[in-house]
Parts: sequence; structure tokens; C-alpha cells
Amino acid sequence: MRFVGKVWKLLVGIKDGLVLLFMLLFFGLLYAAMSSRPTIGAGEKGALVLDVSGPIVEQPAQASPSEVLSGTAGSREYRLRDIVHGLRQAAGDDRVQTVVLDLDIFAGGGQATLVQAAEALDAVKKAGKPVLAYATAYDDDSYLLASHASEIWLNPMGGVMVRGPGGNNLYFKDLMDRLGITANVYRVGTYKAAVEPFTRADMSPEARENAQALYGAMWESWQQSVRQARPKAQIAAYVADSGGRIQAAGGDMAKAALAAGLVDHVGDRQAFGARVAKITGTLTADVPGSYRKIGFDKWAATYPATEEAGEIGIVTVAGNIVDGEANAGTAGAETIVKALERGMRDRNLKAIVLRVDSPGGSALASERIRQALIAAKAKGLPVVVSMGSLAASGGYWVAMAGDKIYAEPSTITGSIGVFGILPSFEGALAKLGVGADGVKTTPLSGEPDLLHGPAPEADRLLQMGVENTYRRFLALVSDRRKLPVARVDQIAQGRVWDGGTARQLGLVDAFGGLDDAVAEAARMAKIDADDAKPVWLEQEPDFFDSMLLAFASGGEEEEQASPDAFGRMGMLQRRMMTRAAADAELLMTGASVQARCLSCPTTGAVARPRPGGFAAMLLKLIGA
Repeated sequence: MRFVGKVWKLLVGIKDGLVLLFMLLFFGLLYAAMSSRPTIGAGEKGALVLDVSGPIVEQPAQASPSEVLSGTAGSREYRLRDIVHGLRQAAGDDRVQTVVLDLDIFAGGGQATLVQAAEALDAVKKAGKPVLAYATAYDDDSYLLASHASEIWLNPMGGVMVRGPGGNNLYFKDLMDRLGITANVYRVGTYKAAVEPFTRADMSPEARENAQALYGAMWESWQQSVRQARPKAQIAAYVADSGGRIQAAGGDMAKAALAAGLVDHVGDRQAFGARVAKITGTLTADVPGSYRKIGFDKWAATYPATEEAGEIGIVTVAGNIVDGEANAGTAGAETIVKALERGMRDRNLKAIVLRVDSPGGSALASERIRQALIAAKAKGLPVVVSMGSLAASGGYWVAMAGDKIYAEPSTITGSIGVFGILPSFEGALAKLGVGADGVKTTPLSGEPDLLHGPAPEADRLLQMGVENTYRRFLALVSDRRKLPVARVDQIAQGRVWDGGTARQLGLVDAFGGLDDAVAEAARMAKIDADDAKPVWLEQEPDFFDSMLLAFASGGEEEEQASPDAFGRMGMLQRRMMTRAAADAELLMTGASVQARCLSCPTTGAVARPRPGGFAAMLLKLIGA
């Protein structure tokens, strides 16, 4: 019987092993099938359709497994470099007869980001291929892209609603007083407006002055880009009196936009499709408005933007800068440092380009990234910085590792200032009738006390820590930018600058995009410009995360707003509320010294509060 038992255990073991092997094989094949991306065939021709149903960002956020499983992963984000590279390839490929820009539910992006995408559209037109844009309604971001098209089409029930940068922010001081929550603020910088939502019920005169100057420069840059691409558009006059223009058109927003030269054609999707079909040919004769098309995802898979054998490593700092590791879309210091070190170890790198699109974050994490770049320089690799739409506070801190800094005129940068916030709940406990008591062995025992509020000694130490970090920031900028510390302090103070002013002040070296930074890095590394191939140094998701993301990408998209003018305006306001609440939750739950810019305009993707957190409940109450 013992022999039979052993045989039985052997058979069960073999069975279990085969089941495990089968499951691994099954899930491996499933993942391969879901993650595989077919490429373009030699005979495929038609319109390259760029249907952007989310924001264009520097680095799309990678949802965590918990977000994927709970259904809170958010909508899709589009990588800028994929769009730019794909359009450039389309310009020289005979299979692409035209480019269709579908902006019906486009969720925007940073201004400098959109300008770079628009310049790629210009390259398509320069190659003699028309670019046709369509939307039910255009706002500031979508019209900036559409203005670079050969033809702009508008739905008869739509309109153009250009509003210009600006708007209101949320201020929590009165709410916090009612809840009995005290924001203990430690800051340096006259213009460091990041703390104002917790200390005021409105905007300070200093923050208003800074915002007015910044938004004014961004608005002028926006108009200049549109004027250059579409000289006949009466954009300034239309924005100044949109109501009068629409009234003169009998209340028809589409006719008013057509009369002002903002669009070329008013027509529905069927009419637009018929126009594209004149260029590409009809796909299905029985389907009105059908045309031959090439999907952009398929095109981007055929022509990936990175070069595996590239000698210029591109390090991306995108999103909030945080300590430790983080998924793509958030700049986890350790994740970035490991990717850089792995690239230096495994690749034949000759230079580094630091691509920054970040409002900053943890000062310690920013310094960790900067030191890793300094280590790369010590090994003889030049470092060139390329600023995207936003490189402020900690984003500017990491840029101090660069030998040369490029920015766009509409880049938002500066915000050289430091702060820290600690919430305490003495008022809330008193309202609830809850006491707190204990003993101390030193003046700092139990400090910072979040029940009674930090003691004066703790306040003094925390403020000195913030001031010391600010002095380090000033000294760092002074050394790298060759400016006296007193001059840096004068233009710092947490003030935010547009790229044009930042160049005049000496905070950046030159105007230019990522291509210019790569070319400069090649020159400094003595690489022939024609051989300057970039390789992105980013951590790829592991097998489990990739499989979850593949499942998520095949699921339902999050609920979208109506694509008409009013729906788009409402969507933008909800995004503003979501971002403000998420920023508030982030600051009130973090205890690190921050070099972060919250007064900077939103640049595309919007962080969301934790499900079930205070900010998420607040958004639910106000219906955002």
C-alpha cells in the first residue's frame, strides 16, 4: 500500500506540475496576444487618423494594479514623442496620403507640449500632404492644434470657445477653520503661493501679480502660434466679443466661427468623411463618409520613437517628484536613478538629455536625481536639459545638473522657493470633546504634535530647515547659472516665470525643443549630428503589471463629457476642481520639505485624489 501511495503522490505531483505549466503558458500567450501590436503592411494606404481622446503628456501615467482592479485607472494619455515621431515618419511615407486630426474629445495638454505636436503637423504639410482637423467644438488646446491643419472642420451644432488662460482656484481656509484643522506652514518666498489655499480664503496680491504676468505671457504666446499658422483667423477680435459675433450670426456659433475665419468648413462627420475620401478613396461604397484609414496606434508600433542602439540617453522627469519608487507619470527618484544607472551600465552612452515636465515635489528627491546626473557628468557624459511645458520648483532644481538648458517660450519655470505644511487637529478635537495629554522627556518629545499643534521649539526647527533648504537652492542656482546669490534671491522667492522671461533673466540658456537638446548633447559629446540617436532610459512595467494594463486597455473608457462647446467647458472646470482637491490632499498628507509649484497651470494629465479620501469625498459633495 505504501508503494501505491508513493505512486499516487508522484502522479498528483506530475498533474499539479502540468497544470501549473499549462497556466503559465496560457497566461503568457494571453499576455502576448493582448500586448502585441500589429504593424503596417507594405500595401496599406490611406489617412493616418490621430484620434486623441485624452491628454497629450510627456510620459503617460502607469496605473497601479489596485487602480486597474478597482476601475479607477483613469482615461488614456498620449505620449508626446510617439505623436511627434509618428507624424514625422508620416511626412515622408507614401502610404500616408493625408493626416486626420480628430479632436472631438481631446483633453488638452501643456502649451509647450501642444506647440511641439503642432510643429510636427507643420512638417506633414511641408511635405505636401494635407492635414484635416475635425471637432464638434474647439477650446484653447484643441484649437491650438487645429490651427496648424490645412483645413479646419466644425460640426454645425458646435462652436469655437477660446477663453484664454486663467480662472479660479480653490481655497480651503474657511473650511479648515470650520473643521478645526490648522495648517502649520513653514515657507520661504514672497510668491510661494502653493500654501495659500490653506492660509487664505482668496489670492494674495503677490500671487495675483505673478499669475497675471505669467498668464499674460502664455496668452500672447498662444496667439502668436495661432497667428503664424492661420493668419486669416480673426482670433483676437473674436475672443474680445464672442457674444456679439455669435449674436450677429443669428445665435449660430458655427456660422460665427466660419465668418471670423476660425474654421474653413461647417459640416457633419459624414461630410467630413466624404472630403477625406476624395484624397484617400472610399473604403466601403455602401457606407456614406467612409474612407481608407491607418490607425495611429498601429503606425506608432511600426515606427517606435526610441532607438535601442542610441548613444544619447534621455532621462524623463515627468509629474510630481517623490521620494522612493513610482510608476510612470510620477517622478519617483529611485526609479529614475535606477533607470539612469542601468542605462550607463548596459549601454554605450555618450551623453545624457534630461527631459523635464514637472511642477516639482520633494526637495530631497529632486536632489537625489540631480546628484545621479552629476555622477554621470563625472564619468565624462555631458548633460543637456530640455524643458517641456513645466519645469518649476523641484523641476528647476533637477535642471541645475545640466551643462545647458533649453526651454520653449511658453515653458513655465522658476518657482524657486521651498515650503512645508503639517496639519494639526487641536480645533477638531475640541469640537468633538476629545482630550489629548501625555508626558515629555525633552522639548521635542512627541513633536511635531499634531494633536495640540507643534510646540514653538518644533516650529522654529522646522522653519530653519525650510530656510536652509532655500539657501541651498539659491546657492545651487547661483553656482550653475553664474549669478550672484542676491540676484537669484531677487528673481526667486517662489515666483513663476514664462520661458521667454526666464531666458532674459538667465534662468535658461536658449529656446528650443527636445531635438535641439539632443543635437547639442551630440555636439558636446563629439557625435556626428546624423548619428545622434536617442534612447529613452525608462523602467518598463513588469510582466504582472503589463498584463493588468493590457486587460485595462481593453475595457470600457471612463465616461466622457459631451463634445459640444458647453460640455467641453464643463469638463475643463471639473478637471480644475479635481486637480485642486488632489493637490490639497497631497500637501496635507505629506510631511517632507517641498519644492513644488501649485500655482502653475495644469499641463495635461490631472492627478486624482485617493478613492475614499477626504478630497474625493469633497469632490463628490460638489458634484465634480
